[in-house]
Amino acid sequence: MTSPILITGAGQRIGLAFASHCLEKGTPVIVTYRTRRPAVDTLEKAGARCIHADFSTNEGVATFIDQLKAETSTLRAIIHNASDWLPESPDTAPAEVMAAMMQIHTMTPYCINLACRDLLERSETGADIVHMTDYVVEKGSAKHIAYAASKAALDNLTLSFARLLAPKVKVNAIAPSLIMFNKDDDEAYRAKTLKKSLLGIEPGESAAVEAIEFLLNNPYITGRTIGLDGGRHLV
Repeated sequence: MTSPILITGAGQRIGLAFASHCLEKGTPVIVTYRTRRPAVDTLEKAGARCIHADFSTNEGVATFIDQLKAETSTLRAIIHNASDWLPESPDTAPAEVMAAMMQIHTMTPYCINLACRDLLERSETGADIVHMTDYVVEKGSAKHIAYAASKAALDNLTLSFARLLAPKVKVNAIAPSLIMFNKDDDEAYRAKTLKKSLLGIEPGESAAVEAIEFLLNNPYITGRTIGLDGGRHLV
């Protein structure tokens, strides 16, 4: 029996696209969601095991891990896609912003990876962890300082877990910049953002899906980060 792939934050965008891709191929998936959107119902009807998870606290992470281990004794891969984009704001204490960002982007993957090591090592077809980081790891962000720092910490976890889990589990990261716009992004914002990369396109979720598949299928890459940014670093 094929081991399932765990995808966190699969209620929308990249997580949803990759979960749908797996289901179309007949690969079993376990997905987490924070908000019960219609897309979660669609995934469930297509055969995904959907688990509501609150990653904002250590207790919530621990509860999810217990639920996961009650569902399966093995995993083919973990795709850490759950994310939040909380900016610095006069309305929120800086310590709260940093704690929230570190909790979801660093503490949650850290705890899940350690707790699920045995599930991954039981996979008979190889095993992977993929951390979804961000292009801002390279340059920082004046408006999302805590977010950028937490994603940088996740990028570093990629190196440490690659060392810890080799050779049974490969651990890599994908650092996207623009993948797809939000529906309410206006034309001026879209034009300005497209100019930030050499390729100047909105690639859509398929670019991320293909990058994840590449890492899962390649047997000789670990401890690396793929920059999915259209050459933005050269602009």
